Amino acid sequence: MRLRDRPAGLPKILFEGIGDTNGSVSDVLDASTPWDNGHREQRRRIVPIAVKVTAINREIEMAIQEPTPTNSARTDHIDTKLEVVVIPVSDVDRARSFYTGLGWRLDADVSGKDGFRVVQVTPPGSPCSVIFGANVTAAAPGSAQGLHLVVTDIEMAHAALASRGAEMSGVFHDDGGVFHHKGADHRLPGPHPSRSSYGSFASFSDPDGNGWLLQEVTARLPGRINTKGAAFTSAGDLAEALRRAAAAHGEHEKRDGGKHDEAWPEWYADYLVKEQSGQNLPT
Repeated sequence: MRLRDRPAGLPKILFEGIGDTNGSVSDVLDASTPWDNGHREQRRRIVPIAVKVTAINREIEMAIQEPTPTNSARTDHIDTKLEVVVIPVSDVDRARSFYTGLGWRLDADVSGKDGFRVVQVTPPGSPCSVIFGANVTAAAPGSAQGLHLVVTDIEMAHAALASRGAEMSGVFHDDGGVFHHKGADHRLPGPHPSRSSYGSFASFSDPDGNGWLLQEVTARLPGRINTKGAAFTSAGDLAEALRRAAAAHGEHEKRDGGKHDEAWPEWYADYLVKEQSGQNLPT
């Protein structure tokens, strides 16, 4: 049966291949009036197909509505990278002047309605940015504390920020030897005695009192980075890592009788990767 042959007035029923020579034509049958004998056989063939199509449609709807276990399992492996930290300030222009004066990159300064304003800056080499502005947070100005900036040379970074106008504390380490206590509690002057990674600090605040700390990290603990390689966020970080590798390689050559090591590129590469991944360093 083709569309032009169907009786008029019945509800539309999806069917396929009825009376068509190749059995592949799909039509919509309108069948609301009694059929004559010539159509009864066609109807007997259409109804089962309509039921089948309805069942298929229901299966499709269920498949769309119900997430598959595979898709759910993928949420366990989604990267969630810290992108922005929002800090509260009372004077946006003053804060912008302070942070850009430290050498931080100005990414955006956008204003909107009703005094809304967003300023984004990024510390050198940092994958995470800082946002402040007007009507961007309900926190009290100056209430952000314990914001850490990781550096590879605490004394060099201390001098650089001081020269750009930051009021720096002295370089210090904590008497617990692990992390620092709140405020100025348990601070001992100078870097960590053995200059161990994670153990040396210096602090400063912005004009509103939001508190920042420098922390010296020269070798990462195991599991803190991808152990399959090494990554450096700036040329300065890479240069510092190369200096440490050069000093260690010089000691290596001394232990080997002072002979020039032809395989020094491989030795450096091994040192850089192992230092970042927290593995035992080559000697």
